[in-house]
Amino acid sequence: MPKPADRAAALRAGLDRHNHLYYVEARPEISDLEFDKLLRELEAIEKEHPELVTPDSPTQRVGGAPIPGFKQVTHSVPMLSIGNAFGEADLRKFDADIRKALPAGSKVEYVVELKIDGVSMSVRYENGRLAVAATRGSGDVGDDVTHNVRTIAAVPLKLAAKTPPAVFEARGEVYMTRPEFARVNAAQAAAGEEPYKNARNLTAGTLKLLDPKEAARRKMSFFGYGAGAIDGLKVTSQWELLETLKTFGLPVNPHTKLFDTIDGVIAHCGGWADKRKELPYDTDGLVIKLNDFAQRERVGFTAKVPKWAKAYKFEAEQGVSKLGGVEFSLGKFGELTPVALFDPPVSLAGTTVSRASMHNASWVAEKDVRIGDTVVVEKKGDIIPQVVDVIAADRTGAERVIAWPETCPKCGGPVEKEETGTSYNFICANTGLCPGQLAKRIEGYARRTRMEIDGLGREVAIQLVDSGLVKSVTDLYRLTKKQLLALERFGELKAQNLLDGIARSKDRGLARLLPALTIYMLGEAMAEVLAEEFPSLDAIVAAKPEELARVKGFGPKRAQFVREFFDSDAGRKLVAEFKELGIKTTHEKKAAPAGGLPLAGKTVVVTGTLVNYDRVGIENAIKEAGGKASGSVSKKTDFVLVGEKPGSKADKAKELGVKILDEAEFRRLIGAG
Repeated sequence: MPKPADRAAALRAGLDRHNHLYYVEARPEISDLEFDKLLRELEAIEKEHPELVTPDSPTQRVGGAPIPGFKQVTHSVPMLSIGNAFGEADLRKFDADIRKALPAGSKVEYVVELKIDGVSMSVRYENGRLAVAATRGSGDVGDDVTHNVRTIAAVPLKLAAKTPPAVFEARGEVYMTRPEFARVNAAQAAAGEEPYKNARNLTAGTLKLLDPKEAARRKMSFFGYGAGAIDGLKVTSQWELLETLKTFGLPVNPHTKLFDTIDGVIAHCGGWADKRKELPYDTDGLVIKLNDFAQRERVGFTAKVPKWAKAYKFEAEQGVSKLGGVEFSLGKFGELTPVALFDPPVSLAGTTVSRASMHNASWVAEKDVRIGDTVVVEKKGDIIPQVVDVIAADRTGAERVIAWPETCPKCGGPVEKEETGTSYNFICANTGLCPGQLAKRIEGYARRTRMEIDGLGREVAIQLVDSGLVKSVTDLYRLTKKQLLALERFGELKAQNLLDGIARSKDRGLARLLPALTIYMLGEAMAEVLAEEFPSLDAIVAAKPEELARVKGFGPKRAQFVREFFDSDAGRKLVAEFKELGIKTTHEKKAAPAGGLPLAGKTVVVTGTLVNYDRVGIENAIKEAGGKASGSVSKKTDFVLVGEKPGSKADKAKELGVKILDEAEFRRLIGAG
């Protein structure tokens, strides 16, 4: 009889091999039942001999305690998005642009991969062992979701390599199959819970769970398609990289193809429009990448995306139905959005659509949409259904003009017409008291990019407002478990998770609190800028309108909306209650590096468009590094940062002998990449 240590080692090796056969090579040798039997045997040995447990044992995928919250991870190589291509003409232009950037006669190859509709992920291995898994996030910074990615059987806990590289960051997509999505939704329905809208949203929500045991109950999977940082391995092409991923034990989509002509790429893309419906997972297009990495370097990037890759999007699926009626949904600022009700429902992208947005009042007037009309319905990105047109030729004369409500459908308050430039809409004027608007604001307050309150989505927000428990965002911090347990569909675990999420949100800080307050024209980006300039809520409240207007990117109009909010009775009350409840209302600026700020005393001029920054973002980056952003080049200018399509400032810099930096050099200078 083998020793426990020997048997445990053999079982671990065998289970890793069977995972590789199942997920990478798609040729399993044993049944799921036999696999589970081997896993249970290993669990029993490790339970009796805990000293034999290894960090990469298959038994360690699940079992850790819930984490207190999510840490941020800075990607060593940014996770960039890819530009879109719609149809053959776009693909031919893409090919022509690439050939123009390369020496005449260059051999060009393209790798074409299915674009999986999931969540982008970076999985970092250090010396062959899984170290960190992080979401794309902003592209530069994502959330550490290692505890949940470890539950994904398709992601190996260690690379299948005798001498793995010191660092290997696999990039790929975490997704959920349609059968698993249906199973989870069936369980939701059985528990009286709201079903999830689509597999992608469910995957994103699962990755954001704090308890890995909960995540493990929803079976996610993974396809690798790229790499970030690599140390100790040289890869020269996309095809070689995909083969490396498979060798290391990371699954690659089996429908990936290599082509040496754009004609082959176009034919391949066209063939997937209908064939994709036979797959067990959702796709929303294909990705075409230049194969050779050296050629990629030569082709380069635009302001935001690589020039050597395109995401070919399937044409939006359309259907036709009758507009049987119209309902009106309410937004956080009181705006009424018309929602079309179809009779009969229309089948689009594998789902039955019974209702869809019709934008706003001016759009309805422009299209002359009437009840009883035959309308064209489109599913944007295979996710969001919208009415896109009216077939006026089908009218019989019995169609009726859409009547806008004179009172709010949620609170009965007066509805007013609001004009913005060339468009207009109708809004509920009962701003402070309308429960429909309040529920939208509560939902927005809890968003991940704002106060990040797990468990507080749309349905719960409506429930809290309709029950009378929440009349303001500050009421969230006064909720008790007893109150929550009295609500429908609230059990012990759900109530405690929500209370824990609310408690954690107290420490988010000013930059995330400000956009959560639903101040007109103050989103996440501008809130960050404002918090950098005025690092406490007290400082913002005390600021004069002209001081706010001087904040980069603000101007008088945005400053006026901020000033009006904090001058209102509701605004003053919120500020006082935030302090009373212990909510963090300050912002901590980034500490200066030990050796001093890299741009201290330097004047920097920016010209052209950049990959990693918009105009406000680059000015903030210069300021945070100790520099001053200037709009004109002179002999006193220290650097000119040049992006794509630079203007005359670049010529002026050359004329004056001012040092010119590209974006990569600038990022290295400030320690950002």
